Amino acid sequence: MEYYTQSADKILTLLKTSSKGISKDEAEQRVHKYGLNEVQAEKLTSPFKILLEQFTSPLVWILIVAFIISLFLHETVDAVVILLIILLNAILGFVQEYRAEQSIEALKKMASPKAIVLRDGQQMKIDSKYVVPGDILVLETGEKVPADARLIEIHQLQTQEATLTGESLPNVKDLNTLPTKTPLADRKNMVYATTIITEGRGFAVVTSTGMNSEVGKIATLIKQAHPKLTPLQKKLRDLGKYLTIAVVIVAIVVFLAGLLSGKTISVMILTAIALAVAAIPEGLPAVITISLALGVQRMVKRNALVRKLPSVETLGSVTVICTDKTGTLTHNEMTVTKLYANETEYTITGSGYSREGIFLINKKQAKTEPLQKLLEIGILCNDAQFSPDKSVIGDPTEAALIVSAEKAGVKPTTKRANEIPFTSERKMMTTFHSINKEIYSYTKGAPDIILEQCSKQLVNGKVYRITREDRKKILDQNEKFAKQALRVLAFAYNKNKGKADAEKQMVFVGLQAMIDPPREEAKDAIKRCHEAGINVIMITGDHLTTAQAIAKELNIEGEAITGQDLDQIKNLNKRINKIGIFARVNPEHKLRIVGALKKAHHVVAMTGDGVNDAPALKKADIGIAMGKSGTDVAREAADMILTDDNFTSIVNAVEEGRGIFDNIRKFVNYLLSSNLGEITVILLASLFLLPLPLTAIQILWVNLITDGLPATALSLDPHSKGIMKRKPRSPRESILPKQLRWDIIGFGVLMGVACLVLFWLYQGSGIMKAQTMVFTGLVMFELVRLGTIRGKYKLGWFSNKWLVAAVVSSIVLHLLTIYTPLNKVFNTTALAAVDWLFLLVGAVIVYLIYKFGTLIARKVTT
Repeated sequence: MEYYTQSADKILTLLKTSSKGISKDEAEQRVHKYGLNEVQAEKLTSPFKILLEQFTSPLVWILIVAFIISLFLHETVDAVVILLIILLNAILGFVQEYRAEQSIEALKKMASPKAIVLRDGQQMKIDSKYVVPGDILVLETGEKVPADARLIEIHQLQTQEATLTGESLPNVKDLNTLPTKTPLADRKNMVYATTIITEGRGFAVVTSTGMNSEVGKIATLIKQAHPKLTPLQKKLRDLGKYLTIAVVIVAIVVFLAGLLSGKTISVMILTAIALAVAAIPEGLPAVITISLALGVQRMVKRNALVRKLPSVETLGSVTVICTDKTGTLTHNEMTVTKLYANETEYTITGSGYSREGIFLINKKQAKTEPLQKLLEIGILCNDAQFSPDKSVIGDPTEAALIVSAEKAGVKPTTKRANEIPFTSERKMMTTFHSINKEIYSYTKGAPDIILEQCSKQLVNGKVYRITREDRKKILDQNEKFAKQALRVLAFAYNKNKGKADAEKQMVFVGLQAMIDPPREEAKDAIKRCHEAGINVIMITGDHLTTAQAIAKELNIEGEAITGQDLDQIKNLNKRINKIGIFARVNPEHKLRIVGALKKAHHVVAMTGDGVNDAPALKKADIGIAMGKSGTDVAREAADMILTDDNFTSIVNAVEEGRGIFDNIRKFVNYLLSSNLGEITVILLASLFLLPLPLTAIQILWVNLITDGLPATALSLDPHSKGIMKRKPRSPRESILPKQLRWDIIGFGVLMGVACLVLFWLYQGSGIMKAQTMVFTGLVMFELVRLGTIRGKYKLGWFSNKWLVAAVVSSIVLHLLTIYTPLNKVFNTTALAAVDWLFLLVGAVIVYLIYKFGTLIARKVTT
């Protein structure tokens, strides 16, 4: 039922209650009927589930199959090594994701909320989870509303609903019934769970609790959002699938070819296994996990906490950032930005509740002495205050007046003697103060109302009679401010008058205009997004004019529409690319927007801090919540949490994500080129009826140590210059695009042929020496490959100290397998100087042929 469309009396009758509340016995029965007033939030992922998720990659499945086959063939050393790889990969991924879950748990607030209700006509404080429909809530300033309720009695009641609706200004309540389909943010006769009473008091009858409340509906939307695969997970799944198919086909071909040539089944099984081991990049899952984990650590230093490792790379492919306005692009802190006094317009710098800021006239710094009276009225005719933790107690609008005064060094110098509270009928508030043995009445309120009650105005310390031209000038200034989406208050005073006359024949002093302004750093961050080819869309529950004003300052481009306009659009995904601002939207709208963007083939990042943002955070490719101001519901729905609530941190994270993908592509290229070289030499050897050129243990050693260490170090490569100047990758682009696939095939086959030539040349030196030459040749040629890959990114050898250390370590470890007793385990023998000369010449020839081939390929394609 739409309770806001019914009168308060009718709802009391429908819910079988009265203005005195229900009885204690009835309350107990209703708890059994309606359930506890709790939102069934999603449970944090259990440690066991996090561990199981580490085994869902097809690449890991291939390793598990290789492990089982090795056990079956009693290849114990191979089996143990493969098992260690599987476990290492799982442990690395588990530790990182478990840490993130624990960090989220630490962010949750531990308070057990209470509610004041009327039962049997008596006020009672109870745990909010026992609130039931029909209860009468007692609403007081500063209290959090425990459930959705219809107002039945109010006294200057205002609520802060930003976390639910996205509107930054307090919502002034009334008791009038409303038409159906009134947007949530405009339902002034209702209060909602999780919102806060900022001013006044009242009574309300509870209409919905738990999962039936607006917050509960949002929780249901969150649960309906299905888990999504990140682009990286999709690409790795495809890569694993293709590798599996390739491994099976090559193994079968070699097995059948060997049998046809007269070799025994046992020999060919060993050959096929060697090929399978060569084809599988055993180190790839672990290297990817390490790369993402290192990226996560770098992001933490840049104020971004990532919950799931693959989400790191998703950031790099983001094409659209849908951002909430309130608290994300802005501070969610009202700020006075314009003044009108002494017939002059002033600009005040600074944003939020920071006391840093200066006063300007025509962009030049101005003296603040002429503004003393205006600012003094603002700070004294004021009920707001700041708590020790700098949070606001009271109306954010009044908090802005305190800050504007303190920027000019104005402090409250006198206590309040009396007051006339604000009422919606008068639209003004007056306080009385004793100053120099005289009683001053200070008044603030709506500009048109205040001006009607003024007969004089203060200009540069002197009082003049106010003329018709003066009134027009003031009202024109008020309209100018209003067109900039500023909330405007007028200020006036009187001397030595009682309550009856204080608000008549006043002296007009000036105007203060305020807005929840954009963060200074957000402007630069959005500029960087545009340079990177990323579109920024503002989605807010706030008014359209306010959203447009903020968007204009931030250079967010595109059409601006409201939630009601959105309801009229049938095929949103055809228009979505033209729209830059969505205002007055509800949670269902946000889900629809994200859905339309995804249908238009965008990779969508959604930012937000409110309860109303949570379903869209869950549905987006990457949901980004606020760590400081964000609600628990939003943080639990997100893939990433900003620990400093700063939009700039998102752009930094995008840059990190792009760099990580570049590095993943580098080491996938490197590892697959090496593996293809191994496959080629074994395949060609079997076709030419030669013995196996590599043993399984040698292949594993190359894949894990001499390949694995440099590949891991590649994940620490510095980002390429201009990484944030290029357009986002297409989400459908393979991790190995066509050109790169041919590059890998070309170098891999070249490396395999070179190794086969070495193997053939050394046939007369014995099988062990020939295998050692192939074993060492692979290591040499892989170093050549490393240089060619990094050369394409214009990176010098010494730009990554970890890579230098990894290459040196790989060479040293390889030498140990040849020149120490380990050679018995690896079936190798010591090489002479002439052998090394042969290898060096081979490496140079491979490099020259590759460079010549790429040069020809480039000319053909251009």
